[in-house]
Amino acid sequence: MSTITVPSYLSMSEDVHGLYRAFKGFGCDEKKVIQILAHRTQLQRLAIADAYHGQYGESIHKRLKSELHGKLERAMLLWMMGAAQRDAMLIYEATQGLGTKDSALIGIICTRTPSQIYEIKQAYHAMYHQALERQIDGDTSGDYRKLLLALVRGNRSETLAVDPNLALGDAMELYRAGEGRLGTDEEIIIHILTTRSPTQLNMALQYYRQNFGHDFEKAIKKEVSGRFENALLALVQGVCYPARYFAQELVDATKGLGTKEEGLIRVITTRAEIDMYYIKQEFLAMTRRTLEAVIASETSGDFQHFLLSLVGGV
Repeated sequence: MSTITVPSYLSMSEDVHGLYRAFKGFGCDEKKVIQILAHRTQLQRLAIADAYHGQYGESIHKRLKSELHGKLERAMLLWMMGAAQRDAMLIYEATQGLGTKDSALIGIICTRTPSQIYEIKQAYHAMYHQALERQIDGDTSGDYRKLLLALVRGNRSETLAVDPNLALGDAMELYRAGEGRLGTDEEIIIHILTTRSPTQLNMALQYYRQNFGHDFEKAIKKEVSGRFENALLALVQGVCYPARYFAQELVDATKGLGTKEEGLIRVITTRAEIDMYYIKQEFLAMTRRTLEAVIASETSGDFQHFLLSLVGGV
């Protein structure tokens, strides 16, 4: 469920002209920019960008980049992108430089639907002139790489129909590949988790819990480790309870000394229009604090105001 509220009394031309006025003069009226763009749907934001370019002959993205700064600039520019383009850019950035930012890579590839992955691949190729598979293949290793590549190659169905017999068989296979043997058969685990539709896999994981007395996540934590473990957990949680997964990402981004703003920005800008209402409920259950209260205590200024606007706090 989206947390974005869209006032009905403003027209497209008023939004475009309002942004132009906010950019004019000495300094940018950041609050006005936030007031408009934080409360528009993705389709409306894309339409505003097109209309702004048509009316004033310049890219609104370049204007935002020149007028805003720091964390607010980063969050706003991500917010103004299409979903697939945004995910593609986040993946690209996660694989550049020394080391890979695995939290971003896992948080996107392991939680998106097959159709979303397809759109991300198309956007990635258009933006960076190379295949996403090639980038992942060169930047990861081992079973972690095998899992990500299997997801990116998109062999999963998205049918809502389920086969109970197949689901029960998969539950038994997952047990035999992990807890039911000495050592782990990673190939079988990867195959089942990356070829079954989300609804089919959800049923298999329910059968696993019913037959073995605990979630498959417990087996993952026991049998594997490191980035492969994190990716498997993200995949399973993304299928069974995605809001809880993203709430935990927000908890991780805001706990301890200092706030990990990049994680905070990534989760909020990518989920605000999808399931932020449910993420906030899960966050409250985990921390006994509202997400709005944590954002208010961990951030400041117009960056704080923007994030609160996206999660429905203002």
